[in-house]
Amino acid sequence: MPAVNDTKFQPAVFLLTGIPGLEDVHVWISIPFCLMYIISILGNSFILFIIKTDPSLHEPMYILLSMLAITDFGLLISTMPTTLGIYWFHSREISHDACFAQLFFIHSLTIIQSSVLLCMAFDRFVAICNPLRYASILTPPRIAKMGLVCLLRGVTLILPLPILLKQREYCKDNILSLSYCLHHDVMTMACSDIRVNIIYAFFLTVSSRGLDLLLILLSYVMIFKSVLSIACHVKHLKVLNTCVSHVCVVLLFYIPHLGLSVIYRFMKNSSPIFQIVLGNVYMLVPPLMNPIVYSMKIQAIRVRIIRVFVK
Repeated sequence: MPAVNDTKFQPAVFLLTGIPGLEDVHVWISIPFCLMYIISILGNSFILFIIKTDPSLHEPMYILLSMLAITDFGLLISTMPTTLGIYWFHSREISHDACFAQLFFIHSLTIIQSSVLLCMAFDRFVAICNPLRYASILTPPRIAKMGLVCLLRGVTLILPLPILLKQREYCKDNILSLSYCLHHDVMTMACSDIRVNIIYAFFLTVSSRGLDLLLILLSYVMIFKSVLSIACHVKHLKVLNTCVSHVCVVLLFYIPHLGLSVIYRFMKNSSPIFQIVLGNVYMLVPPLMNPIVYSMKIQAIRVRIIRVFVK
């Protein structure tokens, strides 16, 4: 009899959330979301097309940029079905297995993207601090190995999350706070002991994005130290200008993520609207802005984009 009762109170699905109180205008709200998805897909496709078709861009910096664009694609594809499903069709239900699969792809791709940003910081460090050995250090086979390590790191670190979540019982309120599944959001729905999930999530944050951000900051400290040793101030600006696009992308990635983490851990009573807005910024703004930033700040890509449209 107890087993029957446990099954009775365990919800079969989770309910995703759009914007509470504005359900009647969800179709209109979907317009900016659609525009962001379309612009992000076109922008990242254009970056990949230019890098693939121009042999002069088959260099470490641009290969890493193409990896970043591919992870942006993955994040867009992972969140687009449930987000647009809510705003177009009021389809809020998602099964446990589908939710666990979605959060696996979202978190895996997030860690892969963080790893790629770290590789890009290493690329800038070698190019500025040891330019004579740049071509011998960052060879195509080595870049391919770095990409494979980024992929394996993301998959292996995140794989325990859906396994741990699948072992939990869910008998609490099954309404998630966003239009897609995240580990912390789903974890709080469980009515069984989640201490293992909490400990592993903390380890995951420290060993992935926390470590990556620390190493990125360390690389830029060494870059600035190397740049300051140059006597000419004009060369200071010229060298640092090659890092501006990467710094912007790092800020676009980490600031929303840190903000969402702070809200989940220390501001649990904050406005749901604020959480939803920041959650969408966290997931949609980096894929939207990354191709724009690189198109504006990297001359080689900007020139080739102009050539495409001039022709």
